[in-house]
Amino acid sequence: MAYATFRFSKSILKALLLLPAVFPATQAFSQSKINTAIDQKAQTLDKKLVEWRRDFHQNPELGNREFKTSEKVANHLRKLGIEVTTGIAHTGVVGILKGGKPGPVVALRADMDGLPVTERVDVPFKSTVVTEYNGQKTGVMHACGHDTHIAILMGVAEVLASVKSELPGTIKFIFQPAEEAAPAGEEGGAQLMVKEGVLENPKVEAIFGLHIDSQLEVGKISYRPGATMAAVDFFTIDVKGKQTHGAYPWSGVDPIVTSSQIVTALQTIVSRNLNITQAPAVVTIGAINGGIRENIIPESVKMIGTIRTFDEGMHTYIHKRINDISTHIAESAGATAQVKINVMYPVTFNDIPLTERMIGTIENVAGKDNVKVIPAKTGAEDFSYFQQKVPGLFFFLGGMRKGKNVADAAPHHTPDFYVDEGSLVLGVRSLSRLATDYLEKAKSK
Repeated sequence: MAYATFRFSKSILKALLLLPAVFPATQAFSQSKINTAIDQKAQTLDKKLVEWRRDFHQNPELGNREFKTSEKVANHLRKLGIEVTTGIAHTGVVGILKGGKPGPVVALRADMDGLPVTERVDVPFKSTVVTEYNGQKTGVMHACGHDTHIAILMGVAEVLASVKSELPGTIKFIFQPAEEAAPAGEEGGAQLMVKEGVLENPKVEAIFGLHIDSQLEVGKISYRPGATMAAVDFFTIDVKGKQTHGAYPWSGVDPIVTSSQIVTALQTIVSRNLNITQAPAVVTIGAINGGIRENIIPESVKMIGTIRTFDEGMHTYIHKRINDISTHIAESAGATAQVKINVMYPVTFNDIPLTERMIGTIENVAGKDNVKVIPAKTGAEDFSYFQQKVPGLFFFLGGMRKGKNVADAAPHHTPDFYVDEGSLVLGVRSLSRLATDYLEKAKSK
């Protein structure tokens, strides 16, 4: 009896020792089935993705005016049985997909607005939309690829709805307006969505987003842990002199000459005042306006520009230097300068532990050789407002035709901007798998 008892106990012990090996294998098998289902479903959506993207491209809407876009998105989500809320941050749409198993909440985001750019690309679905922006007549174009982002996230919603019963948690789909900034005098974008509680009820634990890259080859994905895109500020400098006849400049104070001296001096902030081995920075004057006639020295000149930084200390110092340089140069000329700086977006910062935890998923989807770490970008993204509240990962999806020379690929925000639609399925697969893998890893912690 003692011997029999010993053998029984030993067999129980052996079984218990095997449990840690058996359970992960079962879990991995289950996740593998979900991954296969996601990949297969995504491939079947190729035609739909192209149709959605072309419809959005042909019918772009500016920030806080995405009425038809958001209606199309909301109707699609409802058809999938996803709980939908509209009117968030004016025209934003949020869908909630509750999985068949308990677990955390993960968010996925796409931006929806177009830009005041007149399209030159000769495609059948070219935008011919025209509007007035800042008092000027202009075309409207998806010149930053937000049309692809919307189509991709609609595809992700359809894919994940098809495996709803297997999801160990909840997916929140955030379709955001006004990423390119709200119209003058209005709030908008990610900042307003956060303010209105988009990351609450249910509370989001992590968020993922992507951006198409017209100068990265289709099939490739790039990312950066930590500071990825710059903080951005916009500023105005109003220089006031004394108007006079252009033939008698000594009778007045020339704000044009004064402004030109200010523009030149501002370039010394980055080249002479900052330790750029610590972090990059940019100070750019984008427009200078003053005067109406060749023989009149005007009373005033207005300049507008942008600041890009990755370091908070540099950010504060640049603000001070712009003000000091502008006001002191103006004073030395007998003019005055008034500086106004609007802080727009903070640094887009990829949470390092989250990035390390999830980059394997991206490598698995795209192939390790197709995923690369890149230097920080001086462009900006208001996805950063979500990342200030919850850990987030933002990455770049290749949208340039394979074999094309990067130098020949039009950059974002230009009339010739072009995206190869072969990128869409990979976008759907990568966001879908990030969501499900995150939920699975959270469950097993």
